Amino acid sequence: MKLYRLTIQPQGGLGTPLKGDTLFGHFCWQAAHNPKLLQGGLDEQVKRYQQHPWVIFSSAFPQTEYLGGIHFALKRPDLPLETLFPSSGRSRGQQLRERKIKQQRWMLLPADLNLDLKKMEYRDDHHLADMLHSQTEQEDIRRLMSKQARRWVIKPGGQHHNTINRRTGTTGLAPFTPYTQSIFYYYPGIKLALFILLDKEVTDIDKVFKALTKIGQWGYGKDASIGKGRFKVLEKEELPLPAAGNDANAAYTLSPAVPDPQSFDKAFFSPFIRFGRHGDEYARSKNPFKTPVIMADDGAVFVPQDREFFTKPYLGTGIKGISLSQPGAIMQGYAIYLPFRLERTHEGNN
Repeated sequence: MKLYRLTIQPQGGLGTPLKGDTLFGHFCWQAAHNPKLLQGGLDEQVKRYQQHPWVIFSSAFPQTEYLGGIHFALKRPDLPLETLFPSSGRSRGQQLRERKIKQQRWMLLPADLNLDLKKMEYRDDHHLADMLHSQTEQEDIRRLMSKQARRWVIKPGGQHHNTINRRTGTTGLAPFTPYTQSIFYYYPGIKLALFILLDKEVTDIDKVFKALTKIGQWGYGKDASIGKGRFKVLEKEELPLPAAGNDANAAYTLSPAVPDPQSFDKAFFSPFIRFGRHGDEYARSKNPFKTPVIMADDGAVFVPQDREFFTKPYLGTGIKGISLSQPGAIMQGYAIYLPFRLERTHEGNN
């Protein structure tokens, strides 16, 4: 399999986070309408998905310049705090206050994707936003964000909606009462990195680039029909697969995943429940909702039972049986991972 990085740029607010499993679902709908995107077509590839995934999407991560090179702001690993910030003799309470660990939720990963916990640097929202601001070349964005009392990487907001009663020409009692749906915004002009692992026997990066470009033009996720979820696809780059050195004994995930519990000795993760919903033509069906799936959110760390695990560049399982209205529906339960060394003395408990 081949690994690539696509750079995308949001063009406004989004109603749905840019997570790997949702991006995979959007890509599948593109393949359903354009059979040329997948060798043999989507229906044929769905049959073998659980045995052999043909494309895996990461979640989207902020991209920034740091120390003269590109870095990616990934979620801080879901590990015990003493693993990331070793004790120096102070009490745990002092360490929490001095380092403000809870706020340092971003981990700066270099462009070579070499994850070394001893060398990682961490940032909170405010400091990462300041980094993005210092690199902004567009003068209008610099002026706008300079006026902000506190800059942000991701800012929550709201989108007001109402429905007009055609008999009265006004809003009013339910179901015509105005309401607000939550949306969020990235720092203006930000670039986001998407990592994509694919089987070149089934598809290629040019086809994936084309599909994501269409998704960005038409809109991604919730409220796409009213202009939300737009983004541009800027560039693509092939990357070497992250190498698992002789000392690697753990894996850091780049998207939500459903791992095989029999494959790991230890697991550190934040549970994430995907309340899926069909898109495209099935969004208007009598039952557009999928069965909820419990996943390990991106940033999870898994310690495999043996080194044979590192012979594959991904972990997880393919998910089926998630829909009553579309029995053949599949869901990405796989994740690209970064191999790294987790010190045994710091592994803690499950």
